[in-house]
Amino acid sequence: MMSTTLIWLILGACLCLSELFVPTAFVAFMMGISAFIVALLSLALGNLWLQALCWLLLSTTLILLSRKYISPRRRRSKIRDAVLAETITEIPPGKTGRVLYEGNSWQARCDDDNAFIAAYQRVYVVRREGTTLIVMPENILHS
Repeated sequence: MMSTTLIWLILGACLCLSELFVPTAFVAFMMGISAFIVALLSLALGNLWLQALCWLLLSTTLILLSRKYISPRRRRSKIRDAVLAETITEIPPGKTGRVLYEGNSWQARCDDDNAFIAAYQRVYVVRREGTTLIVMPENILHS
């Protein structure tokens, strides 16, 4: 009969290799890594149920950590590409002003904290943070 250590090693290898053929966003890979760790722990833990519990806890922890540190960051805005707007008021460096965007007045701040944007100047909306649009002057992006 095979030892539990060998079973965990085979399970770990199968799970890690399955990630190559069926991409699961690192879920199978993390479960395989957990199986390798439990294979080492099985030398000290004799109870199969305790090993399985360790594997479940390790797998869950590694999957959650991979989601936090490996997954691409989501954009904070629904604005996909830079679009044009026009300033209604000036936007002093590091402060907010107002822009006319899609027919509405929005609070806006320049993405460059050292840039001054005059009133009635065309700007690009690069993203949105809450109710504030983050803009860049049209002339900076074209230089």
